[in-house]
Amino acid sequence: MGASEPDHDIDADKLVAGQEWRRTDDHVFTTGWGEPIHPDTISSLTATMIRRYNNPAKGPKPKKSLPHARLHDLRHIHATTLLLAGVPVHVVAARLGHADPSITLRVYAHVIRAAEASAVDVFAKAIGE
Repeated sequence: MGASEPDHDIDADKLVAGQEWRRTDDHVFTTGWGEPIHPDTISSLTATMIRRYNNPAKGPKPKKSLPHARLHDLRHIHATTLLLAGVPVHVVAARLGHADPSITLRVYAHVIRAAEASAVDVFAKAIGE
């Protein structure tokens, strides 16, 4: 309850919370009554989930362990994946909340350079080389 992923029914949360509902904007992680959860809490829960996955109480350990990850790492994965998929920088910047796409360009320059290299291959193929 409380997460606001696209398929989540926020109205159901409101109904359950009743007059205790406190949500005022669109946070990704919220309590069941709509208040935002501090990002450090999510990072802590992420670490716990990874630890439990890597060392399950029951059953075999996974063949490949998950690396340590913070909530902020997931943000970088999201941005990098979008950029490598060809999403325009200004769109990624807006999703990240960057006031100016130049911030995104600076932070993700290495990703953009890699995408530019593949763009050369796409262009060469398009003109028949």
